[in-house]
Amino acid sequence: MASPSRSPVVFVNPAPEWRSEVPADETSYLVGLNLTGRRVVVVGGGTVAQRRLGLLVASGARVHVVARAVTPAVEGMVTGGQVTAELRDYTDGDLDGAWYAIACTDEPDTNAAIVDEAERRRIFCVRADNAKQGTAVTPASASFDGLEIGVLAGGAHRRSAAVRTAIVEALQSGSLTDDEPHAAGVALVGGGPGDPDLITVRGRRLLARADVVVADRLAPPELLAELGPQVEVIDAAKIPYGRAMAQEAINAALIDNAKAGKFVVRLKGGDPYVFGRGYEELEACAEAGVPVTVVPGITSAIAVPSAAGIPVTHRGVTHEFVVVSGHVAPDHPDSLTDWSALAKLRGTLVILMGVERIEKFATALVEGGRTTDTPVTVIQEGTTRGQRELRADLGTVAARIRDEGIRPPAIIVVGPVAGFSVNGG
Repeated sequence: MASPSRSPVVFVNPAPEWRSEVPADETSYLVGLNLTGRRVVVVGGGTVAQRRLGLLVASGARVHVVARAVTPAVEGMVTGGQVTAELRDYTDGDLDGAWYAIACTDEPDTNAAIVDEAERRRIFCVRADNAKQGTAVTPASASFDGLEIGVLAGGAHRRSAAVRTAIVEALQSGSLTDDEPHAAGVALVGGGPGDPDLITVRGRRLLARADVVVADRLAPPELLAELGPQVEVIDAAKIPYGRAMAQEAINAALIDNAKAGKFVVRLKGGDPYVFGRGYEELEACAEAGVPVTVVPGITSAIAVPSAAGIPVTHRGVTHEFVVVSGHVAPDHPDSLTDWSALAKLRGTLVILMGVERIEKFATALVEGGRTTDTPVTVIQEGTTRGQRELRADLGTVAARIRDEGIRPPAIIVVGPVAGFSVNGG
């Protein structure tokens, strides 16, 4: 069968002095630029420049700033060797050798002159104060798991930023997926202190890719509700004085599923390496030849006091804070903690897993030198909707915990900052 006839396609190069009068941000052609090792000139050293420099440096560009003055953050990038700078007025010729330019001074005439020079030199140039007068537009952008996302909205910058953020959040939650499976192995993911929004971006991303999730009791349960129906969830709860999955069985679940070609997320509360046996699991997987990724989490030792309006450090009040496990009492032969030394410190003491033995801890601290009126705050189920706070002191905290029925999980904060009462919400 004869092929259909086609009209010839003719490509016409515009004249050298041709210049489009169509606004750049309404007809922009999205493209990724390889700026590695290439000169980029940024004229202006204010907050607009500051916002652009980080991505340019991360892209590998050789960034040069020309400005009368720069912000402290830009100055820090100069002294740190990330960018170079000249503190002076812009002059024609500053774009010599550049592949890309950004005009972000607070003077429209100067920005126009920069765009004119870029046009003559055939250098794409962003004009920050008037995108339509430049030859390039900066999209609302983000990086996610090897993807580079850029959104333009015809100059409606808030709209493009909102759509960009929505796309990233959807990818993080797993409601939008690129269907690229993760390689078999194990990820030890810290789920944070309880609020599902406090898991790290990377942790949520890996969770969305999981074939199997081995979840602790303290891992935010809302995160499990986001998983697809095809994801196998293994309950690895360790209930105080109740049922518990043996650590050996947890290790076996991680290793066996990974060796079966699955991507396994070990989802823990807080941070995997803060009293979470994360390193034991890493060792077991490494010995079995299973690759492991460790994703730190926001530890409850800092986040939960913060949720109750308590900073673990405060200028002029405390120069140190100590996080200690309350899993064993001070007089227990397995205790590795020098409670008499802790009692001599003047800073903040954060006790995890200590509610059941609070009377012994309070006694040890008082016997070691802390006064009975030392402030103590106990926070149960911190950062969640069930958060409860109990304010007391070392002399009364044990009785108050019993009287008010405080139960694990709870964080105990001892020291001057435990008496702070301003909550930022």
